[in-house]
Amino acid sequence: MSILTEKYGFKEVDPSELHTMGFDPYKMIDKDWFLVTAGTGNSWNTMTASWGFAGIMWGKQTFTTVIRPQRYTKEFLDKENTFTISFFDESERKALAFCGSHSGRDCDKSAETGLVPVETDGSVTFEQAKLVFVCEKAYVQQMNAESFINKDLIEANYAAGDYHVQYIGIIRKVYVK
Repeated sequence: MSILTEKYGFKEVDPSELHTMGFDPYKMIDKDWFLVTAGTGNSWNTMTASWGFAGIMWGKQTFTTVIRPQRYTKEFLDKENTFTISFFDESERKALAFCGSHSGRDCDKSAETGLVPVETDGSVTFEQAKLVFVCEKAYVQQMNAESFINKDLIEANYAAGDYHVQYIGIIRKVYVK
């Protein structure tokens, strides 16, 4: 049993049941945003993201997040085998905006936002989350200019040459409040 279910009021659901819970990745990823978090205990970082993918890969429920090389969270994703994707109610929008515009190198995001970190299943999420995916890192790939067919995307998104790194995680656990 997880600390999320024992102490924080989450219910664990089977990842294959996401479709029955009203999970709308187009809205939740793009409009609501999410936190991608990696690390353990006192050594973790989180960042807000609004680009990602949820679906089936290798016959498994997966979540793909993309991180630019200069982001502090990338160091933790590279070091750990597990990461979390956490979705929140609109009431936490200000906290998510802060986590997306400030680096954990320079501040304590938890202290600044009031988000309460909780270590679970080899990573970290937050007490205030409403939906958490615990993902096992399965595939990592650096994006590059040569792979783009539509070169307009490079001009619009990568003028600095800071191509995202793609992380595909197999969703091992899902927690919902």
